[in-house]
Amino acid sequence: MKRVAAAVLVVAGMAAGAGPAVAAEGNELTAVRTGQHATFDRVVFEFDGPRPSVTHGRTSQLVHCASGKDVDAKGDEFVEVTMQPANAHDYTGPRRFDTPGLKKVRSVSNTCDFEAHLSFGIGYEATGRAYSVSFLDNPSRVVIDFDNS
Repeated sequence: MKRVAAAVLVVAGMAAGAGPAVAAEGNELTAVRTGQHATFDRVVFEFDGPRPSVTHGRTSQLVHCASGKDVDAKGDEFVEVTMQPANAHDYTGPRRFDTPGLKKVRSVSNTCDFEAHLSFGIGYEATGRAYSVSFLDNPSRVVIDFDNS
């Protein structure tokens, strides 16, 4: 009887853990774009659902959330941008690419796509480069601009 009760608790716990993944449905990454402007380089993440919450910060090395292994990406420093709830499960575009057409941004790399947490690292030339995060709607977009002076 104790084994049956334990099995029921395990199954119930697994079902309860499904919440975050379900919450991300309809908030799928649909595009990653980059662009060079007169005074800044831009990286845009576009979604088919509502605007996700965003956290971001600088790091000297990117690490993949699932394996814990370093992500090989170009850049002297990186900004890691985490968006939630969001996912890229059906995203068919590139998950890692270099950006030779930009002045200071060197690469964009997917570092996590797990349980409605979607992260990308953006590598750039030099350290301490000024950047800003903003949002656009219709469709929902997360925009990161890097000073290219």
